[in-house]
Amino acid sequence: MTSSPRGASSDQGYLLDNARAQAGERFTWLAALFDGVTRGHFDQLGVAAGWRCWEVGAGGPSIPQALAAAVGPTGYVLATDLNPGWLQPQDGYEVLRHDIVADPPPQPGTFDLVHARLVLVHVPDRARALATMVAALRPGGWLLIEDADTELQPLACLDEVGPAQQRANRLRRAVRDLMTGRGADLRYGRTLPRALRAAGLVDVAAAGCFPVGGVACDRLETATVSMVRAELLAAGLTDDAEIDAHLAAVDAGELDLTLAPLISAWGRRPE
Repeated sequence: MTSSPRGASSDQGYLLDNARAQAGERFTWLAALFDGVTRGHFDQLGVAAGWRCWEVGAGGPSIPQALAAAVGPTGYVLATDLNPGWLQPQDGYEVLRHDIVADPPPQPGTFDLVHARLVLVHVPDRARALATMVAALRPGGWLLIEDADTELQPLACLDEVGPAQQRANRLRRAVRDLMTGRGADLRYGRTLPRALRAAGLVDVAAAGCFPVGGVACDRLETATVSMVRAELLAAGLTDDAEIDAHLAAVDAGELDLTLAPLISAWGRRPE
């Protein structure tokens, strides 16, 4: 979402694999939808020149680039992923292949900010991944986790006025079924404040947002459905005709598509 699963951990069951051709398209439109939200939280937390930042499960390059610009030449940005092939270290940040569940934290106790977006929802061992990120913080450092809560708002089309919208919602339910079968926790977003407190962080707070309509939602939907088409068909959850009709409706701009709410939660490691 940035993001790649598990920052991510090697589980072939992950549905939205970075290695697939559509991953780059998804990164582009997720950035268009959510980078402004994420950068706003960076500003709120005071990210500035000289900060040391770790972007977990970075997926695409947009957030590491934004962090590198914010911390400047006196700061440091590390971007990690299980599959870091979409990252561009020449843009002012370091790239490392890292499994957020299996590997120890890089440079423990040194980061002013650790951030992950749309990563932990896909990680079965979320508590361990969270502990790894907390261990990387310096005293006083901030952890910012942003994850979806698909069950909080499960629809593709809020205004289910006709067959095209009903079809879109059927396909969204089918994708949710696939994700659940691969170990995703579709209620994870709402648990983030509690999870951060349980991890020992203080000054915990959270906010949520979700977009409705527009080109970015449409293009993300097309990339996502195309990416998981084979799995939907293999599971018997839909057929080619339904997928083709849905993609045609999206391409024609007939649907006001939306996403699950993105819950952003942050907390500080005690001094």
